[in-house]
Amino acid sequence: MVDERFLRPADEGSPRAAGSRRSREVSIRAIAPLRDFLRTESSGALLLVFAAAVAVVLANSPWASSYESFWSHTVQLSFADWGVGLDLRHWVNDGLMTLFFLVVGLEIKRELTDGHLKSIRAALLPCLAAVAGMLAPALIYLAIAGGVEPRGWAIPVATDIALAVGVLTLVSSRIPSGARVFLLTLAIVDDIGAIVIIAVLFSKGTSPRWLGAAVACVALSVMLRALKVNVMVPYLVLGSALWLALHESGVHPTMAGVIMGLLTPSTPLAQSRLVDIENPPTSEVQAIETSALDSGSNPTDRAGADLDRADGSVSIAEWLQHRLHPYTSLLVVPLFALANSGITLSFEALVDAMSSPLGLGVFFGLVVGKPVGIFVSTFFVVRLRISEMPSRAQPRHIFGVGSAAGIGFTVAMFVTELALSNEQDVAQAKISIFAAAICSAIVALVILRSNPSVHFESEERQ
Repeated sequence: MVDERFLRPADEGSPRAAGSRRSREVSIRAIAPLRDFLRTESSGALLLVFAAAVAVVLANSPWASSYESFWSHTVQLSFADWGVGLDLRHWVNDGLMTLFFLVVGLEIKRELTDGHLKSIRAALLPCLAAVAGMLAPALIYLAIAGGVEPRGWAIPVATDIALAVGVLTLVSSRIPSGARVFLLTLAIVDDIGAIVIIAVLFSKGTSPRWLGAAVACVALSVMLRALKVNVMVPYLVLGSALWLALHESGVHPTMAGVIMGLLTPSTPLAQSRLVDIENPPTSEVQAIETSALDSGSNPTDRAGADLDRADGSVSIAEWLQHRLHPYTSLLVVPLFALANSGITLSFEALVDAMSSPLGLGVFFGLVVGKPVGIFVSTFFVVRLRISEMPSRAQPRHIFGVGSAAGIGFTVAMFVTELALSNEQDVAQAKISIFAAAICSAIVALVILRSNPSVHFESEERQ
């Protein structure tokens, strides 16, 4: 969804409005969710790659033992007779990554309520392509490594949206906006699938008492929404309590982020008068202007009213996503990569990984399963007239985007830590994830760079 509307003062050409503007200054902020999202993800992709590279260098340097010792250091949080003790790596994986999944939950909610997943017909193609793009890698993995480590089938199913968007940014002039939106929507559905997999498969034996506490936290959040409570603090307290309850119950605590993201109020406190920056409706602007000027209020009061109206026009979900997304993309995810990408690389380790069923299953699941599943499902959905091809997209765009979706770095690493317990298996899976990310990125760039240039800026305005 590209939403380029903002709260705007009176029309530039109005003499009365010009007089009032001389006595005050109104801050104007453009809201462009998709463009901001792409910009943040592209920057986050660079930091993610840098953090992963630093982790690999440290793990293969004389400081390897210090690197591992640092992340294995236990930090205890205690309150009265209760306490949680985790090493730093698990504080990142179970704690900070909850913020990442909170943003994922907020993004899913925005797409469901006011985005591409709101329209069933528009969402059908990327949803079906995403499902096929998860099934194909899982089946390829099971065919190759199902007899060795069947739990690993979940590793190649998800897409790293930051790295995928980063690759598309390198060839942005050759990709129509419809194909970019297709990838983003597909990645959102991928995230939903990964969340379900983590919640169902990788929860430990549950404690009924703590699980009941988690349900109570969710019920209270639902009640606050029903009462239209649009204050941040109660949701923050309930979210923290939910994280604790899930952690103690055996359910992976990052699910608290997803749940609270989906439950965060998305309705603004006030219905603001938002004006399209590209094509403002003059009559509406004049009506707002006339109402403000005829009210007899002084310029300072009118400016304050404008700011109050702007503040009330943004929901908690929008505000939270806007605030947290840069931190999760530019800090949390790179920190996760720094903590979990420290694998020992050598020729022997690479040969072991790429000759083991586990490593081959992960590699071919991502490099082959993702693009083939997405491309074939898209072909049949369009051919059967169930849905339409994204705007101005050609089959080669879909295959290129499918290859970019084969970059499953962050979530694949996350699932690896949950699914595998043997250190050698974990190392082989991570090496395969690295190799698959590089190969998928190269294939996507080669395919997409062969396309003629498209003028996507003018396309977005239309």
